[in-house]
Amino acid sequence: MGGSKLFRDLDYRAYCKENNINKLFDIKLDEYGDPCSKKEKNIYESVDPDNTTPFPPELDDLIRLHYIVRNRKINTILEFGVGNSTLVFTDAIKKNKNDYGAYVSSNLRRTNPFEIHSVDNSIEWINHCRTIIPIDLINYVHFHFSEVEMTTFNGRICTMYKTLPNICPDMIYLDAPDQFNVTNEIRGISTAHPDRLPMSADILFIEPFLLPRTIIIVDGRTANARFLNNNFQRSWNYQHYTDEDIHIFELIEEPLGKLNRKQINFCLGEV
Repeated sequence: MGGSKLFRDLDYRAYCKENNINKLFDIKLDEYGDPCSKKEKNIYESVDPDNTTPFPPELDDLIRLHYIVRNRKINTILEFGVGNSTLVFTDAIKKNKNDYGAYVSSNLRRTNPFEIHSVDNSIEWINHCRTIIPIDLINYVHFHFSEVEMTTFNGRICTMYKTLPNICPDMIYLDAPDQFNVTNEIRGISTAHPDRLPMSADILFIEPFLLPRTIIIVDGRTANARFLNNNFQRSWNYQHYTDEDIHIFELIEEPLGKLNRKQINFCLGEV
């Protein structure tokens, strides 16, 4: 992914205009301000169990996500948590299909090419997300509802979705679950407390099935990213981009075989 240099050459305003990302959300750039600036939040805004209002789009985050999907020629996305990211993923995946669909269908073994599979534990948020996806993009995303339960992984308390889509993603985006909408507890402990932290273990559960060069993006959730990093059993490159408040993992292993090598070469721009 280019290590700390990943976003060094990204011109946020130019990229936003070139890909009409602000128009996906009906945002006027002159009114929004600097598209690479962070918006300040109330300290309890992200941990309010009574919040029913979607967070407004943050262009810096959305531009980076779009850029990564396009830069890495991503085929299949597993997204934990629906929202504005889902919309920007559909646009990026559609562009990838337009540019690379013919090559992928003829040369790579990708059973779910150019698809986003979004998992969420809220029917309300899923239904809301359906309303913001334009009709020409809606077929690129598959929504999956699943409850989330408190459980353990290697003896550590965490959360997991009860069901996951049976796909092989080349990118995973972690921005869920809602820590308050979980079932049960472990010895009196759950994430349903403002001072608790999200602690998802779903990616650890499916780690053995992930292909070399799979990338994982964790939006904020630093404690969860560290939990993943401390419990992964394979060879991951881990970068914490503190200014952008995201974490990126990449599975650095030798290809599994010819087909995997082809896919890696394609994603890294070597074909």
